[in-house]
Amino acid sequence: MLEEIRITGLGVIEDATLELVDGFTVVTGETGAGKTMVVAGLGLLFGGRADAGRVRRGTGRALVEGRLRFESDDPAQKLVLDRVAEAGAAPDDDGTLLLARSVAAEGRSRAHVGGRTVPVGLLGELAEQMLAVHGQSDQLRLLSAAEQRGALDRYAGEEVTALRARTAEQYQAWRAVVAELEDRVKRARERTQEADALRFGLTEIEAVNPLPGEDEELKAESQRLEHAEELRIAAYTAHQALAGDPTADLESADVSALLGVVRRSLSGVAGHDAVLAEAARRADELAALCGELGTELASYTENLDADPARLAAVHERRAQLAGLTRKYADTIDGVLAWAQEAAAKLDDLDTSEEALDALRVRRDELALELAGTAAALSGARSAAASRFGEQVTAELTGLAMPHARVVAAVSQREVAPDASAPAVVIDGRRLAVTTEGVDEVELRLASHPGAPELALHRGASGGELSRVMLAIEVVFAGAGGPPTMVFDEVDAGVGGRAAVEIGKRLARLARTHQVLVVTHLPQVAAFADHHVVVVKDSDGSVTTSGLRSLPEGERPRELARMLAGLDDSDLGIAHAEELLAVARAEKETAA
Repeated sequence: MLEEIRITGLGVIEDATLELVDGFTVVTGETGAGKTMVVAGLGLLFGGRADAGRVRRGTGRALVEGRLRFESDDPAQKLVLDRVAEAGAAPDDDGTLLLARSVAAEGRSRAHVGGRTVPVGLLGELAEQMLAVHGQSDQLRLLSAAEQRGALDRYAGEEVTALRARTAEQYQAWRAVVAELEDRVKRARERTQEADALRFGLTEIEAVNPLPGEDEELKAESQRLEHAEELRIAAYTAHQALAGDPTADLESADVSALLGVVRRSLSGVAGHDAVLAEAARRADELAALCGELGTELASYTENLDADPARLAAVHERRAQLAGLTRKYADTIDGVLAWAQEAAAKLDDLDTSEEALDALRVRRDELALELAGTAAALSGARSAAASRFGEQVTAELTGLAMPHARVVAAVSQREVAPDASAPAVVIDGRRLAVTTEGVDEVELRLASHPGAPELALHRGASGGELSRVMLAIEVVFAGAGGPPTMVFDEVDAGVGGRAAVEIGKRLARLARTHQVLVVTHLPQVAAFADHHVVVVKDSDGSVTTSGLRSLPEGERPRELARMLAGLDDSDLGIAHAEELLAVARAEKETAA
């Protein structure tokens, strides 16, 4: 829930802080005092459009700050905290989360969550789970067909939510196969040419049949064969220097013979001196190494291949491999990788009738699955629409519209067989389909018995529309929704007994939600648990507004002002006190 909001430099508000509590809080004040700026500040704080024109002149920027407290056992609020953590932010030590949104006079906007700069979109994500703002603009929004369908789905609950998600998933899979089939048919010639080029390359590579790393191995072998005589002479000379002829005298002795002299000389005295003993040990190691090296050089010389035929074969093989690396990759390993990718791509490019038939079968299977899920979604929506219409109609009875009836009409649009719009067949009807299913939803109002059911924007006056919208919100709230609900003069065009009923229903909402209402009706304000007044001051040139929480004893005077503009009238105050007493009794009875 929202614990506090501070607004600085927004419209007529210079600096104001509003502390919010559980239950029903009402905000009142004179016309032009800045009541709507409270709602505008909330909208800005939760990701709404930044309007530089609302920045107070001379301040440079508008700043709105708020503090949220979370219910640990609420799954939706836990998701909010998880999303906040993903953004690198965190609540304070007391468990509350600080939000901030600033708008500069030149239009630049910034958002902060938990003291960390975040995208403005994150504030909007928080609003979806934590706050619902309802005002005149929201009434207009709810008149759109897409919003009415979305509202019904939210009311319907988890069953419809799950079916809608499955419908969207199946729709995307079906459309992907349809698009692939259309692309293969449309680009058949291009795809065939590309497939032929890939097949040619794969055939050429298969004919050469290169092995991984073969080009590097042949390069090394070619160098050995080309320099075989030089290598043989070098190895022979080195071997002679190491091993030599054992019958030669000392002057022409080889390394092995000289090391033998060193070993014999040192071994005779090694027992008398540790230094020479170590030298004798190292001489033994050198002799062993020389012996191993001599053996290796002798073997190398014996196995050195200087066959001209083999050299010619290596050159020929390298030429074949070079032909592949010129066309497909820099190395043979790259050529083999190209061949693997080409084979996979060739499967995707298959334009044979068998491949096209397989795609058509898959398309029809997915369409059948989608039709089944869409039909189930439509049935669940229709059932929810019936319950929804009955509950809203019952609410209207208490809002001085006893003969009115609201219907949530669920319908489908049939399309011709030759139409290009995506469609599925359900119960023999070819219906237009989207990610939302096959249904169109329209809220309709019959204002009295015998009256035709008309769309809300055609069948309701301004006052009736406000009451219908409030009834809808009451029904929505009963199905869950965000913990904080804000109403901005949704009672416009309403008065008398209907205004009292609106107050009663807002008070009822406040038993399960935190409710903030901006109103000009004293009948509504009387039902509030907490009353805040927007105070307007002026020094003759600059107007500022602030927020003041009214103690219980001052509420009659404010209601008297709202009743007749006579806050000093004893009769008006008496009327206000009576109104407060009636509201208090109504709430106690309802509880």
